Amino acid sequence: MSTSVFARFAPRLQEAIATRLGWTSLRPVQEQAGAAILDGHNAVVLAPTAGGKTEASMFPTLSMLVDQPADGVGAIYLAPIKALLNNQAERLGLYTEMVGLRRFLWHGDVTAPARKAFLADPTELLMTTPESLEVMLASRSVSTERLFADLRIVVVDEVHALAGTDRGAHMLSVIERIAEHSRHDVQRVGLSATVGNPAAILEWLRGTSKRHGVVVDPPKEPKPRAIAVILEADPFLLASQAAGLAAGKKSLFFCESRALTEAIAERMRDRGTDVFVHHSSVSLAERKLAEEKFHGGGSAAIVCTSTLELGIDVGDLDLVFQAEAPKTVSSFLQRMGRTGRRAGAVANTTFFCEKVSEVVQAVALVELAREGWVESIPPQTRCWPVFVHQLLAFTLEAGGVPRAEAWRKLSRLPDLAGISRAEFDAVVDHMIATEYLFETGGQLSMGEAAERTFGKKNFLELYAVFSSPQFYRVMTTSGADVGSLDQNFVDSLVESMTSFLLGGRAWLVQTIDHKQRVITAVSAPRGKKPLWGGFAPTILSFALCQRIKQVLVEDRTYGYLTEPVAAALAEYRDEFAGLLGPTGASLQSDTKGWRWWTFAGGAINQTLRHALIVITGWKVVADSFRIRVEGEGIAEGAVRDAVARLADPAIWHDLQFWLTVVAQIPPYRLSKFQAALPPRCQMEMVGNSLLDLAGTRAFLAGLTGPDALPVADPAGLLRRVVAELPASGVAPAPLATPANEVRYIDDAAGLRAVCAELAARSLIALDVETTLGDQELCLVQLGVPEWSAVIDARALDDLAPLAALLEAESIVKVIHNAAFELDVFGKLNLSIRNIVDTLVVSRRVRGRQLEGHSLAAVCRRELGLRLDKTPQKSDWTQRPLSPAQLAYAALDVEILLRVHAALTEAREARESAPARNEDS
Repeated sequence: MSTSVFARFAPRLQEAIATRLGWTSLRPVQEQAGAAILDGHNAVVLAPTAGGKTEASMFPTLSMLVDQPADGVGAIYLAPIKALLNNQAERLGLYTEMVGLRRFLWHGDVTAPARKAFLADPTELLMTTPESLEVMLASRSVSTERLFADLRIVVVDEVHALAGTDRGAHMLSVIERIAEHSRHDVQRVGLSATVGNPAAILEWLRGTSKRHGVVVDPPKEPKPRAIAVILEADPFLLASQAAGLAAGKKSLFFCESRALTEAIAERMRDRGTDVFVHHSSVSLAERKLAEEKFHGGGSAAIVCTSTLELGIDVGDLDLVFQAEAPKTVSSFLQRMGRTGRRAGAVANTTFFCEKVSEVVQAVALVELAREGWVESIPPQTRCWPVFVHQLLAFTLEAGGVPRAEAWRKLSRLPDLAGISRAEFDAVVDHMIATEYLFETGGQLSMGEAAERTFGKKNFLELYAVFSSPQFYRVMTTSGADVGSLDQNFVDSLVESMTSFLLGGRAWLVQTIDHKQRVITAVSAPRGKKPLWGGFAPTILSFALCQRIKQVLVEDRTYGYLTEPVAAALAEYRDEFAGLLGPTGASLQSDTKGWRWWTFAGGAINQTLRHALIVITGWKVVADSFRIRVEGEGIAEGAVRDAVARLADPAIWHDLQFWLTVVAQIPPYRLSKFQAALPPRCQMEMVGNSLLDLAGTRAFLAGLTGPDALPVADPAGLLRRVVAELPASGVAPAPLATPANEVRYIDDAAGLRAVCAELAARSLIALDVETTLGDQELCLVQLGVPEWSAVIDARALDDLAPLAALLEAESIVKVIHNAAFELDVFGKLNLSIRNIVDTLVVSRRVRGRQLEGHSLAAVCRRELGLRLDKTPQKSDWTQRPLSPAQLAYAALDVEILLRVHAALTEAREARESAPARNEDS
């Protein structure tokens, strides 16, 4: 190893690699990555599963930490999922231990004592997830400034699974926030499977780092691969064949849905092989049992979804099976890369297909892979969910953030680079108006709506950053729960017209409630053909669909197809003979209407579908391959005319037309942060998720010739369309401010005087301020219409005059949420009598309210005013009190009196309403 990068490793690491691991050489990817990282470069390291990426990044990282010991955490290893962290814990524990360093695993399952011990004595390597880093940034018990002051490098495993996603945008923001605490330009290293645009991922991961970047992608040695395709229409015979191949071996059987994994596993059981199921709905214990079985001896088959596609090590694997075909070349290569690790072993995949169309998709994937094509990860520059989340996270981390500082932190992120300062201000103003944010004194803080939405369980909903893919519950009209469908499938359903399979039965859609994500269904009439099946129609890319079309029109054979499968493919090709031409719309008539075979992919076809509906008013249904126009009496010429209208350049300049197209998309909830956004940003989110305006325009240009329709600024079209909508439409309520005289009482004489004056009153408002932890009394506020008194309880030894006032039966005490005050005074052996609780009154008068019955919500509803609740969580033990604290304390009792009056009026009006009705 004398001429390799090995010679640059710290001597302690060299010895450990040679003696503890018994290695005699490094792989090419480890040589190149080691040199790049030791040279101080940012890097994206490409290698297949089990290709040595972990060592390629961690060996040079550990070498640097040995040569230059870190004060605190020197390196972070980030993984997209907790299972991958757990899987790598033992390996990285060994690597750190063998050079005298330590690593710590931090995620939700790690105990509080273990985390406390880590914070007291940090390890050199921290293994965690982006969400756990967010928790650390917001926690008052974690001194991130000290912990990460000497951070040198962040290694992101499976970076291709994060780039271009909301979670990836969040991760990069967290890295930037952590990096601000370090005295170094933190080095970024991403570990990735093969992707089509690694340089773009490197540029994205670089963020604000000024380091040079390197893509580490050494030439791959050609290796044999074994591909087989089995076509069997009978699912039980198919499962029997799979079980026969799996006997005596270890195999992974990948499926495209959770329902399919369950069905296949059930069919394969009791055929001589232990069969386990591994997907996100299976319990952690069952998933661990499956993984442990693989590490042990004997044969076993794990039937799984993409949960085992990432770099989780399941041991020495013999076979990979694939039900139907995956959606991407990347997934196919990742899954096949699970095999062929042993010397002399061959990477392999066997496709099990029930339909010839699945055979065609499998062939298209294999051929694209053979040509060296892999999907690129499209960049994003307007990631609105992360915009909202990080704004709220900033306020949680520091208690408040200046607007300019929030803009600085957000605008540096590549995923938000397409958002202008004017748009930033417009969205912030909207969030203030809808009380997701509060602004006072130039500081943005978390608003009442955000606390209500995300504040449960100590803001757990804010830490668990992005929701899983959305599913719709399917209910019968009698309220029985049938199961769930995912959102992509739901988009293809039409109320009162479409039937689908679920739970082995056919159902007819009655209603679709997109806000509640509930579908009401009844049993489908006999003979009505269900749509697709019990899981979502696959949304495929334009490139894959075009390759599928090529498989159908080209006259060639494939060596990995058996004679019966090749014969079935030839027969299937005959069905499309003469239909699929190089240009023009390929139309096919049937008894219900017309099929337009586009092979344009799911997003483009959905765009065409919605546009055709606006143009024609027809019933239009789309999948990844075709658009179906249904209706009697629709002539071929009418369909071709509609397609020609879409290809007309003039329509692509008609923003109102495309606004109508986008506006008709159901209001899907794609993110739990979506509700905080203005309507036009929400519409942009939904449009970007379901439509592809740029791709559609380019596709239509190809229909009429390559030069007939120039594509100019296609990516900005959706943004320009939604810009036609108003920025917000919600005006913020005016801010409540104190108007009455404020008397500050901090001595015994003052307390006696104010209590004597109030003893003659029939009604007073009462509030308190306490410490946050043990709720020790700090202030007592008393209010009457002319003035408010703020009593400094910490400055007074004797509250006896106050006790007499609180216990007086003749005086009504107006309190909001009186249980709190009763508890606080109860600790001092003081009682309160004759209470009117405005919280209780509001609930009785207004009933269930979406925004709740907090004082801020009641004030907004009854008085049309906003309350600044920012000082509520301030330090009420400090003296002197700040002007903001004093104003806040006095305002609460002043507002309480007005709220009480408004609720009393509303209650009296409600109680008198029946009498007036009887009189009339």
